[in-house]
Amino acid sequence: MSVMSVEGYPLRTTVHYRQDAFGCHCYEKINEMRQLNQLSDVTITADDGMEFTAHRLVLAASSAYFRAMFTSDMMESRADSVRIQGIDSKTMGDLIEFSYSGSIAITVDNVQLLLFGASMLQLEPVCDACAEFLMSLLTPSNCLGIKRLAYTLGCTDLRQAADKYLCKNFNEVSQSDEFLQIDKASLVDMLSREDLQVRSEEQVFEAAIRWVRADVTDRSCFLSEVLSQVRLPLLSPHFLKDSVASDPLIHDDLRCRDLVDEAKDYHLLPDRRSQMQTPRTVPRRCSNENGVIYAVGGLSSSGDSLNSVEIFCPFEQQWSSGVTMNTLRSRVGVTVFDYKLYAIGGYDGGQRLNSMECYDPSIKKWTSLTSMHTRRSAVGCAAMDGKIYVVGGYDGTSSLSSIEVYDIKTNRWRFLAAMSTSRSAAGLCVYQGQLQVLGGHDGLSIFNSVEQYSIIKNQWSPATPMLARRCRLGVAVLNGKMYAVGGYDGSSFLSSVEVFDASVHHWTSVSCMTTSRSRVGVAVVGTKIYAVGGYNGLSNLNTVEQYDTEHDEWHLVTPMSIHQGGVGVGVLPRMP
Repeated sequence: MSVMSVEGYPLRTTVHYRQDAFGCHCYEKINEMRQLNQLSDVTITADDGMEFTAHRLVLAASSAYFRAMFTSDMMESRADSVRIQGIDSKTMGDLIEFSYSGSIAITVDNVQLLLFGASMLQLEPVCDACAEFLMSLLTPSNCLGIKRLAYTLGCTDLRQAADKYLCKNFNEVSQSDEFLQIDKASLVDMLSREDLQVRSEEQVFEAAIRWVRADVTDRSCFLSEVLSQVRLPLLSPHFLKDSVASDPLIHDDLRCRDLVDEAKDYHLLPDRRSQMQTPRTVPRRCSNENGVIYAVGGLSSSGDSLNSVEIFCPFEQQWSSGVTMNTLRSRVGVTVFDYKLYAIGGYDGGQRLNSMECYDPSIKKWTSLTSMHTRRSAVGCAAMDGKIYVVGGYDGTSSLSSIEVYDIKTNRWRFLAAMSTSRSAAGLCVYQGQLQVLGGHDGLSIFNSVEQYSIIKNQWSPATPMLARRCRLGVAVLNGKMYAVGGYDGSSFLSSVEVFDASVHHWTSVSCMTTSRSRVGVAVVGTKIYAVGGYNGLSNLNTVEQYDTEHDEWHLVTPMSIHQGGVGVGVLPRMP
């Protein structure tokens, strides 16, 4: 009876079968045949004469170098034996084995030879694996050599990683033996970079003079060219006089003395500095220190609302006075958009405010803009997609659940969907493409809850709650994580900090600040988080501390000189 003619049963006329490990199984068998010299059709000879039998088809499938060789009209495409210059037998054996097995052992001892051989044979997976391994080995003593190797072999990712490591660890790198061996062109290029991360320009000067002294006979003629890359006007007057001007090498070089005189004039004639601007008078824009923190409004030592502004430069570890606002504002909302600083709402000592003003650092001026519909202090502020959002706050009578959004293009405010809960003194940030409002209070209860707002849906929804109840907290987003800093839980003023990682969907505690801080301003500059001012339960604070995420450590930095807590903070690029 024909199978196709069976009655009463549904028949499957086609079955698709797939063995997922089929390719791996075949390669294992082919590798066994290679080891037994079965069906091999080519012999590869390493630089030192050792021979390896192999199959053209396998080598061509894994290596663009062999594919071009065996599929072209080259003589090697028909030769029984091919000699490869420049790759030793151990490396060649490892690379051929990888072509069959997809596996290779990379060690500190063989990584450079493997990278060179894989680059020559165009075995991209091995190149990438070697580059990643070398990235993990970067130290101040080897990063210049690894960068040079990456440049020679065209490994862009490795070169960029070594370059980034160099900039981040310049001072340590400059004390290595490798640094003393680089050529003049490489040194000048290095010292001219804006993104060198140094504590001060003194470290750059010391590196430059150390390089020259390593071979004074041949390098002293380069001294002025090298020294011109050091930003001498940014050195302290004492260092300039005691360590630079008095150095015999510099004193005996007329062009170097001119550079020193330029720096002295910069210090001696501060009223003329605007006319002396050169690339040497501009602080380096280090990738970890590429902005300045504006502390806006807040409280005086007597508790009065202020319109004053202070500016902190992490690079110089100094505060300076900024242009005062048009209005007194404490408990003010501050945000940044398009290199401008916005101060919104707050309390002027008599009433809650609905006004807003904007600071443009390019013209050094505050400008009043359209006011909100509602008066708000202790308000959350954030900017996203060309709009500024203000969330909750206190209107003088009660905590608010309402939300307003300001369209920068039209200079108009409008309401959005309200939160599920009234929240004053909550934290607000943009995280994972949504507004996130953290904690706060409604006048009766302090929350650990978090709500997130979808712009597309115009809708709030609950998110993972914090570990602790917090109002008057600071919020920061850094490296894909959201930080809740300090605050007040109803009984204690908090120094604790917790972080939310969306990839694992929960909050975890990190190191506490050195001081309890509620009403704290929090800002991110580069890879550091700054907690500015606040209230510790006894007094308003002018102190500032910095959090190092890499080492999970807080330490105090230069305190504010005018404000005593209650400030709003925002970060703008450092201006020349």
